[in-house]
Amino acid sequence: MAFQVSPGVQFKEIDATNVVPAVSSSIGGFAGSYNWGPVEEIRTVSSEDEMASVFGTPDLVTAKYFLTASSFLKYGSSLKVVRVGTGLLNAVSTDDEAGAGTPLLIKNETDYAGQTIDGVWAAKYAGALGNSLKVEVCTAGGGFSGWDYKGNFAEAPGTSPYAGNITASVADELHIVVIDEDGLFTGTKGQVLESFGFLSQGLDVKDINGSSVYYKEVINNKSDYIWFGEHDDVLAEAGQAVSAVGAAFTSPSTVKTYSLTGGSDATSVAAGDITGGLNLFADVDTVDVNLLFAFPDANTTNTIGEKLISVCEGRKDCMAFISPPIDDTKNATTPVENVLQYETTLTASSYASLDSGAVYVYDKYNDVYDWIGSAGLCAGLCANVDNVADAWFSPAGVNRGQLLGVAKLAHNPTATQRDQLYVGKVNPLVSFPGQGTMLFGDKTLAGRASAFDRINVRRLFVVLEKSISTAAKAQLFEFNDEFTRAQFRNLVEPFLRNVKGRRGCEDFRVVCDSTNNTSAVVDGNKFVADIYIKPSRSINFITLNFVATRSGVEFSEIAGN
Repeated sequence: MAFQVSPGVQFKEIDATNVVPAVSSSIGGFAGSYNWGPVEEIRTVSSEDEMASVFGTPDLVTAKYFLTASSFLKYGSSLKVVRVGTGLLNAVSTDDEAGAGTPLLIKNETDYAGQTIDGVWAAKYAGALGNSLKVEVCTAGGGFSGWDYKGNFAEAPGTSPYAGNITASVADELHIVVIDEDGLFTGTKGQVLESFGFLSQGLDVKDINGSSVYYKEVINNKSDYIWFGEHDDVLAEAGQAVSAVGAAFTSPSTVKTYSLTGGSDATSVAAGDITGGLNLFADVDTVDVNLLFAFPDANTTNTIGEKLISVCEGRKDCMAFISPPIDDTKNATTPVENVLQYETTLTASSYASLDSGAVYVYDKYNDVYDWIGSAGLCAGLCANVDNVADAWFSPAGVNRGQLLGVAKLAHNPTATQRDQLYVGKVNPLVSFPGQGTMLFGDKTLAGRASAFDRINVRRLFVVLEKSISTAAKAQLFEFNDEFTRAQFRNLVEPFLRNVKGRRGCEDFRVVCDSTNNTSAVVDGNKFVADIYIKPSRSINFITLNFVATRSGVEFSEIAGN
């Protein structure tokens, strides 16, 4: 109650333990073409092996995208991937009663819900890999004793023990196996990928734990390879008991076999496909991402680079890492001039950085070497900085800028060429004998000289802005009075002292009082806090003065104390 009207004790709890939360700063984002996996949907992977299990191992066409993404995963452990491409189709089964199914594109689980599938089964994901799938169904009608895959099950299918309205005479159970018919998934033809035993053809049948064993639901929820499509005989309308109608399969005396066909890989991957995938990262409220990159554009356009910058400028909490087109530096006669020209086509932004060219990496899946852009490596270096230091440290140089898995550079710039590139806001990739191949610059594409023309300063402010703005939401709908302002200062200042102690800034000041929260601000239902930061700067230029002196001279006479 608001007021006490008679003597008594009333207690209230006031939570003054709010702190500035930790925020992510090393989550990568990438859009590209793959041979398997959901389309136009963000999937998070933590390693190259996991990416291969979700999106399939690459062929010679998709390798450049896979290798670009995996170059980031050499450093970071969280990458959000979007699969894109034009001409993708899911394989579907040939229904031996209704005729051949028609291939179609089922992008992902959400898209499946609105599709009408012509075929008994459909591959879970689009791509020619789906053509390697075969589904076999053994019902209680017979065929189990001679079935090649009966060893995967304890006994033949019969009647569900927890079948609700099913009468004893209705044999509703069936076994389903998913097979790698052509060996494209496992390398072994006929290998069983999945087996599902003692499923029911009844919509309302449950197991002892109350979970549905209706085969459509089980397959759709648990299979990594297939979707349920349309069947020869529809079992029942939703809610009807099995005993009301016949079985979905017509109780054949032999096992029913369905081979999937018609799956198609992307016929092309245009810049518009990539930019469409990058659009999925645009919503700052629903997608947490910090380091965006992509395989570089062809040398006739900068559409992808501009989209990366646009997304990051809109979010204000992540950075874009851009590589010039592969042909600008691979076997090019004027690589420096090409890269500098490409830089002029990009929008000036402190939320983006540009490297100096392509790298040559080994593709273990196809046993060849291939050229990729180094954007994934540069983004990965930033993720690595978060692990070994803090986001506000520079990702360049001998200590934190080593490029992993690089056989050679398309162009190793000389000192003079590095000067040209750096003046043009391009971060050189260099290889020094005995020191390795590394990123040797930490500039952003900022349009003018300022603290924000360095990657470490931009990432410092990304972390500070993201953390403090998240904490500031606790002030919404409170009163704009001195108590709330003091509460905000007490929230932010310890956080900034911690950042200062970790070498993120030289000094700071938080102003949140009546000087900036005037009566006009308060009357406008606003709240203002001014946070001043002196960011730490990375060393880009070193001067070493070696002075030779006569043997009789005291050093204090020359250099003082």
